[in-house]
Amino acid sequence: MSSTSQPPVTPPSRPSRPTRSPQPDPRRWWGLVVIALAQLMVVLDATIVNIALPSAQRELHMSDSNRQWVITAYTLAFGGLLLLGGRIADVVGRKRTFLIGLVGFAAASALGGAAHTSGLLFAARALQGAFGAALAPSALSLLATTFTDLTERSKAFGIYGALAGGGAAIGLITGGLLTEYLDWRWCLYVNVPIALVALLGALWLMREPRPDRAGRPSLDLRGVMLGCGGLVAVVYGCSEAQPLGWSDPLVLGLLCGGVALLGAFAWWQTRSRHPLLPPHIVRDRNRGGAFLTLALAVMGMFGMFLFMTYYLQTVLGYSPLRAGLAFLPLTAAIIFASTQISARLMNHLPPRLLMTPGAVLASGGLFALTFLTVEPAYASHVLPAMILAGLGMGLIFMPVMDVATSGVAVHDSGVTSATVNTAQQVGGSIGTALLNTIATSTSATYITAHLKTAAVTGGLTPAVTDRVTKEGVVHGFGVAIAWGSGIMLLAAAAAWLLITARAPKHGTAAPAYAPAYDPHRMRAV
Repeated sequence: MSSTSQPPVTPPSRPSRPTRSPQPDPRRWWGLVVIALAQLMVVLDATIVNIALPSAQRELHMSDSNRQWVITAYTLAFGGLLLLGGRIADVVGRKRTFLIGLVGFAAASALGGAAHTSGLLFAARALQGAFGAALAPSALSLLATTFTDLTERSKAFGIYGALAGGGAAIGLITGGLLTEYLDWRWCLYVNVPIALVALLGALWLMREPRPDRAGRPSLDLRGVMLGCGGLVAVVYGCSEAQPLGWSDPLVLGLLCGGVALLGAFAWWQTRSRHPLLPPHIVRDRNRGGAFLTLALAVMGMFGMFLFMTYYLQTVLGYSPLRAGLAFLPLTAAIIFASTQISARLMNHLPPRLLMTPGAVLASGGLFALTFLTVEPAYASHVLPAMILAGLGMGLIFMPVMDVATSGVAVHDSGVTSATVNTAQQVGGSIGTALLNTIATSTSATYITAHLKTAAVTGGLTPAVTDRVTKEGVVHGFGVAIAWGSGIMLLAAAAAWLLITARAPKHGTAAPAYAPAYDPHRMRAV
């Protein structure tokens, strides 16, 4: 009996289950509170000490030539070590670097608050900058890798952008309160409770997968020396340009040496097996455009903080507290624009349609300040200008940081976030030095010419001298702020011409290692 061979019967296959994307951490919004606290602490420290500096100088018997080191020691360490801090976050883990940065920043703040010599205060400020260079990029990279859903990401970056843009003004307000009602030392001590709350919250609320050893980048020591050395030289050169002038041999040597080191750094990054700053991060058109837009925007805005603080206290005679409170409308406008305008429109409009109008608005606000006089004109001149500038900065900060950190591999998120902070720091250093030089030279020329005229006509009295001096200072501020307004227009042009990213598809979630926008609008790396 022959039997025909039958094909094997295969049982019906079960329908395959769709692959589930990892569920977001249910405590991620509390984690955002922790990140926001840490970011606020770092941003506050950039300006809060400015208000306390005169009191600290008197108590610690600092000379006028040495007092700048309270600021310079911080900016040198912070600006010079940012790239290293960001790469350390990629190597050892973002949460671990975040915790180390919090503890170190708090300890350095306590040391500075207890300082009884100027040298100890300078050292504490340098330590603050060093630990801040680890804390700031790890905070931003934690934010970028935690919030990948587009709707949630826009809200999170709106809050972060509001703090990044308004933190400087909040620092002036806080510094005025603490200096007037407590003591200048509390401008440093205040960081300790903030850091403690953030530390406990991070330990309890924040989660991060253990980094895979095979996927960890190595530390490029030669790149560290070249990149950090170049940044330190540029930042230091800019800080010394204010008292010494741009033509001083020391300033020229620092700037030329810094540019040469950064050039060597860029060359080495193309040849290193494990570059400190992978070239593809800055070669991406959208990301590079975001870095440039941010640097130019901060360059134009930092002059306003410096000049308006001096104008309100010296020309109008405001107390430190009143001068700080005068910046409240600016802070409110930045927060409103970041959280209520940018965060709501980011998923519907291309980023440059937020950044470009924002930069134009900020430029208009700065230009309005060029019409200031020595007469009190807060309500008619200062207030509208601050609101315009604040709305503009709120439209810039939130989308520019989102574009800068989108589409980055997880193992490069730390150094990418560090590059964002570096763009801010270098832009602020160059802007402050450049605009301060313009203001000082213009004021000196104005005062000399008008005092000479008054002397020739026989009307040179102490009252006339005081009036001409104030008018000269305000005139110098006006010219410098006009330059800042022009720099802000360059930021608008950079955003419009370089950032070609399209609006994301609403509701699309992006994993941490992929673009958070529409994949056609930005090339993944």
